[in-house]
Amino acid sequence: MGSTAVLGCAWGDEAKAKIVDVLAKDADYIIRFQGGNNAGHTIQINNKKFVFHLVPSGILYPEKICVIGSGVVIDPFQLIEEINALESEGISFENRFYIDPRTQIVLPLHIELDGKQENDTKQVKIGTTKKGIGPCYSDAVSRIGIRFGDLFEKENLIQRINNLLSFHGRASQNAEALAVKLIEAGKRLQPYLEQIPYLLQKVSNKKLLFEGAQGSLLDINFGTYPFVTSSHTIVGGIPVGTGYSKKIDRVVGVYKSYYTRVGEGPFPTELLDEIGERIRVQGNEYGSTTGRPRRCGWFDAVAAKFTAMINNIDEIALTLLDVLSGIDKLKICTKYHIDDQLTDEFPYSANTLSKAKPEYIELEGWKEDISNIKEYNKLPENTKKYISKIEEILKVRASIVSVGPNRSQTIFGG
Repeated sequence: MGSTAVLGCAWGDEAKAKIVDVLAKDADYIIRFQGGNNAGHTIQINNKKFVFHLVPSGILYPEKICVIGSGVVIDPFQLIEEINALESEGISFENRFYIDPRTQIVLPLHIELDGKQENDTKQVKIGTTKKGIGPCYSDAVSRIGIRFGDLFEKENLIQRINNLLSFHGRASQNAEALAVKLIEAGKRLQPYLEQIPYLLQKVSNKKLLFEGAQGSLLDINFGTYPFVTSSHTIVGGIPVGTGYSKKIDRVVGVYKSYYTRVGEGPFPTELLDEIGERIRVQGNEYGSTTGRPRRCGWFDAVAAKFTAMINNIDEIALTLLDVLSGIDKLKICTKYHIDDQLTDEFPYSANTLSKAKPEYIELEGWKEDISNIKEYNKLPENTKKYISKIEEILKVRASIVSVGPNRSQTIFGG
């Protein structure tokens, strides 16, 4: 296995956690490298559902070690809640969970600022989760952020909080009271402090699995800006967010068999009809973090080719294929019509993308329930044709096909 990255290759919610969970069985270390508790990763095991926001989902395997790299931002109070909830289910964190001291801390002020910006009618509405992630990353870039390692130096912490409050025009707020709360949280989390670059260097001969959050079309640089997240969601975010600079041996791009988007922003293949609603209901397309209904549409191969290129993906994991059962005709977008021009390039501008009219190819659907099929060859012919068409367009093999939320509902080796 060497090192493997599992990356969402659309607008997030591609069922990455299920793929990470399946591949984690053969990994030694599972590493988060970006995002915060705006991520919502859902895993179902024996009809029991686990929802992860910060903790890498590999924690469900008792012998695996889970890591949070410096590119992640953590709300320490939410992280403690998540750890406590998992420990109540009998999951141990002792000597198998580590956090880099450079990770930025999400403060109550960040959550307040996030909500205000989202509700400000004079600002472009992004559709964030209002978890404070963007303001936290902004403070990091402004060099005024609080880092995990700061929670263990009281005087320095108070000074840094005062600096941050002054920057935001909140100098009258009580820095010491906030410092006391953060120090208490730090005591609970201190056993997990570890310099992750050194750790990964020491274990580079082990099997490493890097777990992406959100999706490539939400990347701060390459996504549909400004309707993006605040971190580097693509493969290049791994060295930035962990300090691991060796080549990733295997990049698995996770694509839904249809496309979804939550929040604001252009979505060329969006379905605002009964088929879109049917996909939403059958796919249970509601956010793990916010509960918001997701917007649903046909598979967008223009966007998919772009994310396959910028991530240099080696394999496809195609998820939620079972959701399309029973739909008579399926469509795949292969080009965009934009201002009387036909293109197969994904635009750099969200404004341009909002003008895109998809050009589709149509394929026959299938009526069979595929959720209990275990072997690729036993899939209906039209299902295999749909997979093959996506492979043909992307020029990448679908090595994993998911036909349901459980670990057992996974087909390998298409």
